[in-house]
Amino acid sequence: MTIDERIQRTNVKKPPRLLYWILMKVTALLNRMSNTHFSYRAYPAKEPGPIVMIANHASRVDYQFTAPACWPKRLNYVVGYNEFFRFPTNLLLPAMQVIPKKNFTPDAHALRQILRVIAMGGNICLMPEGMSSITGMAQPVIPGGAKLLKKLGVPVYYSKISGAYLTYTKHCLDERRGRIEVVVDRMFTAEQLRALSVEEIEDTMNRLLAHDDYMWNAKAQVRFNGRGQMAKKLDTLLYLCPRCGARYEMDCEGNTMRCRRCGNRVELDESYRLIPAPGSECPALVTDWTILERQRAAEEVRRPGFSHSGHVRVGVLPEHRALKGDATSLIRGEGMLTLDARGLSFDGTLEGAPLRFTIPSAQLPTFGMCTDISRFYTFLDGRFLEFYPDAGDVLLWDYLTEELHRAQGGKWQNTPYRHRED
Repeated sequence: MTIDERIQRTNVKKPPRLLYWILMKVTALLNRMSNTHFSYRAYPAKEPGPIVMIANHASRVDYQFTAPACWPKRLNYVVGYNEFFRFPTNLLLPAMQVIPKKNFTPDAHALRQILRVIAMGGNICLMPEGMSSITGMAQPVIPGGAKLLKKLGVPVYYSKISGAYLTYTKHCLDERRGRIEVVVDRMFTAEQLRALSVEEIEDTMNRLLAHDDYMWNAKAQVRFNGRGQMAKKLDTLLYLCPRCGARYEMDCEGNTMRCRRCGNRVELDESYRLIPAPGSECPALVTDWTILERQRAAEEVRRPGFSHSGHVRVGVLPEHRALKGDATSLIRGEGMLTLDARGLSFDGTLEGAPLRFTIPSAQLPTFGMCTDISRFYTFLDGRFLEFYPDAGDVLLWDYLTEELHRAQGGKWQNTPYRHRED
C-alpha cells in the first residue's frame, strides 16, 4: 500500500500507556531545557470524562505545552497530514495514534477519527488556527472549529502559550532559549457548548487564544539566546522596508537588517526589541512591522486589475518512502503561479504532464508552511502541492491570498482582537 492508503485505512485508538509515559518523561526534560513554567486556573486531569485540549499554535513543538497540562490523561493529537510522510515522524505519529488532518480543506477521514476517539472515551488535542504562528501573533481560528467543538459536546480546556514563538520562530529554525510561560484554563463546559451558538463559541475561542509574543515580551523583557544571529533569515518575515517601501531588499547579518535600496538599518536585540540606527526608522514591534506588510497587501488586492504572479517549482508527497532531513516534498514540476480576482491559478507541468488549475479565493483562506518561510502548500482535490517561488516571496503570497479571500467575502475573516490578551 502507499502511505496515503495506509492512512485512510487506519482507525486510531487511545495512545499506548507505556510509550506515552516515556514520551512524557522526554517532554518534561525538554521543558526544563527550554525554561518552561506552567500555571493552572483549572486542571484538565480532574475532568472525569473525555475532553478537548486546544491552544494558541505558538510553535512547532506545542505538544510540550499541552500534553503535560493534561497528564495523566492521554491525548490523541490532530496533526498535519503531510507530517506522516517525513522520517521519523512517519513512525512516531502512527505509534502515538495521532490523527492526520489535511489543513485548510475538508477532511472526512480526520473528522471520523476525532469522533471515534471521543466516542471511546478518549481525549483530543487540536490547534484551531490550523498552523503554527508565522509572525508571533495568533491567527483567527479556522471556520468549522467551533462547529466541531459543539458537535463533540465535551469540556474544552486550553493552554495560553507565551514565549514559545520567540524560542522557536517560524523564520529561523534555530532554538533561542529564554523563558516560556503556559497558563492552563477551561474554556467551555459541556453545558456551555450546548447553550452557546457556533458564532459565540468561535468568538470566545478567538478572544481567549489571542496572543502576541512580541507584546508579551515588551513587558516580560526575557532575553533569548540568539548567539549573535537575531536577524538570521528575518528578511523572509520583515520583507518590506518601512522607510522606502521596497520589498525583499533587506540584507541580514548578525543582529542587523539593512535595506539595499535606501540604507535603512535596524538592529534586533536579544529581547526582540527593534532599534533603528540614527536616521533610520522602523515600527515599534516586529508584529507592528508584519501588520504594516499585511495592510499593504490588503490595499493591493483591492486595486482594480490586481494580479501577482511568479515562477515556482512544485513539490508532491512520496507514495511509498518517507522524506528525510529537511525535505517536505519531492520536486516534480514547475510553472507560473498567479493570484488574481479569479483565485489561485497554475499553468505548468507536474510529473511530466501538463497541469492547469484555478482554486477560487472563497475556497482558499490561506496556505500551510511545513517548516519555515521558504515554501507553502495547499491541497488540490485532496492532493498535496507545495510551491517554491523563485523570488522567495513566500510571505507576500500568503498575505495576498488571505486578504483576497477576505476582500471577496470568504468565511475566514479577521477579528477585532489584536491577537493578545486584554
